[in-house]
Amino acid sequence: MMLSVEEIPVGQTIDMQGNGWPHRARTAGERERSRREEGTRQFSNLELARERAAFIRWKAIENLDTYLIEFEANFIKSGGKVLWAQDMSDALEAVLGILKQNGGGPVIKAKTNTAQEIGLVSYLESEGVPVQETDAGDFIVQTGGEQASHMILPAMHRDAAQIAQLLSEKKGWPESAGPEELVKLIRSELREAFLKAETGITGCNFLVADPGAVVIMENEGNAQLTASLPKRHIVLAGIDKVLPSLQDLGLFLPLLSSYGTGQRLTAYNSIISGPRQADEQDGPEELYVILIDNGRSDVLAHEKQRQAMGCIRCGACQTACPVYRSVGASEFPSPVAAVTMPLQGSDHRNLSQHSTLCGSCKDVCPVKIDIPSLLLENRKLFVERGDTPKGEKWFYYAWKKSMLKRDLISWTRLNPRNKVLNGLYRSATGLRDMPLDTAGEKTFNQWYREQMNYR
Repeated sequence: MMLSVEEIPVGQTIDMQGNGWPHRARTAGERERSRREEGTRQFSNLELARERAAFIRWKAIENLDTYLIEFEANFIKSGGKVLWAQDMSDALEAVLGILKQNGGGPVIKAKTNTAQEIGLVSYLESEGVPVQETDAGDFIVQTGGEQASHMILPAMHRDAAQIAQLLSEKKGWPESAGPEELVKLIRSELREAFLKAETGITGCNFLVADPGAVVIMENEGNAQLTASLPKRHIVLAGIDKVLPSLQDLGLFLPLLSSYGTGQRLTAYNSIISGPRQADEQDGPEELYVILIDNGRSDVLAHEKQRQAMGCIRCGACQTACPVYRSVGASEFPSPVAAVTMPLQGSDHRNLSQHSTLCGSCKDVCPVKIDIPSLLLENRKLFVERGDTPKGEKWFYYAWKKSMLKRDLISWTRLNPRNKVLNGLYRSATGLRDMPLDTAGEKTFNQWYREQMNYR
């Protein structure tokens, strides 16, 4: 198993408590951008590749019902089993049902954002089923009792020294251990877990309809072991992961690698079309794919916002976004999730407001999702539904009235301009107070006309 520099970014800590986070997060973002630029040089025409990828994903989402049925039929032909989960509860019960039906046994898990979405690990542990994380980053996060800070790089919020200190406290390993030694120690501890596991749980990067295959991309090899060594393999997949044809992988494998980790191609790429056959040496005896809706159909119901379902989970928008790279994203994984999650559940409605709308996410998206426009569509939708708080409605009502009445804003005795601007832009430290002479006796309009000799 390989622990890449992405998992242990030496000296590039993102402190979850905010201590020095912005500077270090910005540095980490610059590093990721540099890698991405290097990885995308393999495309002779990157924009054409992005446009083709956007079209294929649009085609898959617009015909999702057809491709899902095609995937299910072809996968079952190869001996696999498909379960459909309408919501989070259905998905959790399906996994637990498979485990109980086969007598439980040790469970290992590779990195999967879908499992985090449904809270799988905490649920299974509450049911008395311990789960061992096998991804190096997730192993570190699990050991520290934390949540992942990035969809691709779960331990991004810790540097090598902090990881060594954590594993020294929790595992008794040398605090002076460097990345290579830590890799060996993690690998040694996980070897027994791989050999004893009865069930392996993974996510997937794509579901390919025409052969009925599951595609898993990784850099450590732990997902291959999780999928092949145990007797049972359970794949968790959102219904939006479908690609129409196996030929599409020629574009999407290098595209996701370039934007996700800055590589030409990830180290290990698996195409799994069914359980182990009679003439095969390895693989699980039973293979399950759990297709999870969990509100995705609600997103698909919106003609414009369904574009966000074309996301391929590369994580590039999270690194590029000035909000998400500064505050982290354990529960809310990326800017594109700020489009989909509010439509999947009312508890996340405010996510659509938490964006600068600067467009960085749109510029970096490999499948050209216009995230800022979709966030505005969400905001418009919630206003039309009447879902906005009364205080917010009154604020914008007062703002509109005051902005339309220059005499009120220019009333120098009251000096409302300074009061409003200070109220909006004052920071907790007081460093962003507006200068007292910002609003003088003259309005900006009057001053500008004088400077430009307008009458």
